[in-house]
Amino acid sequence: MVSKSALRCGFGLESLEFGNPFARSTNNTKMECLVEIACLDLEGVLVPEIWIAFAEKTGIEALRATTRDIPDYDVLMKQRLRILDEHGLKLADIQAVIATLKPLDGAVEFVNWLRERFQVVILSDTFYEFSQPLMRQLGFPTLLCHRLITDETDRVVSYQLRQKDPKRQSVLAFKSLYYRVIAAGDSYNDTSMLGEADQGILFHAPDNVIREFPQFPAVHTFEALKQEFIKASNRSLSL
Repeated sequence: MVSKSALRCGFGLESLEFGNPFARSTNNTKMECLVEIACLDLEGVLVPEIWIAFAEKTGIEALRATTRDIPDYDVLMKQRLRILDEHGLKLADIQAVIATLKPLDGAVEFVNWLRERFQVVILSDTFYEFSQPLMRQLGFPTLLCHRLITDETDRVVSYQLRQKDPKRQSVLAFKSLYYRVIAAGDSYNDTSMLGEADQGILFHAPDNVIREFPQFPAVHTFEALKQEFIKASNRSLSL
């Protein structure tokens, strides 16, 4: 039987303990959490940006905008839906493009490497109606994202967010279950998740995001990302 003291998780003076979430450690030593969870963004981190791929297929430049450009996700999605309507584009048109996409080079191997060492969850602002072909290629890790709303003609009329600030809320929920969270993402909509995690990492982030959030280490290759996860873990891990 594992003792309660072995189930503490945290750093410094603050710690979590099963049965007593308000417990405090008695020293400043680094304590070990038995279970760490890796939270990853999807688009731009493991797979191509879906809307950019769709913009390239349709030639509609305005559809290239992502949360790297427009931090307010609601503003961004309303813009996308308006453009789809203006051009008579349906959900099936987007899905046809998604079916041609593949994970980024090295992404499948990275996910497999990560799953051997951490519990892995994808926290994304994509939609379940988009995700199936790409998640199949990644081996179907757990995905928490949103839903699109279509009418009887397959026109995308709206979308349903899982909840407000869903990535950060997911990290908070995992921490309430006594997981230690390490998160990686590339854009503005990831930064609240990175800030809430025990350690946040920017991956494939553009220069403007890196400049605005210097508190997060920034890397651009999967090998470097592996090293950041190893450094962030409070366990003895190796490549």
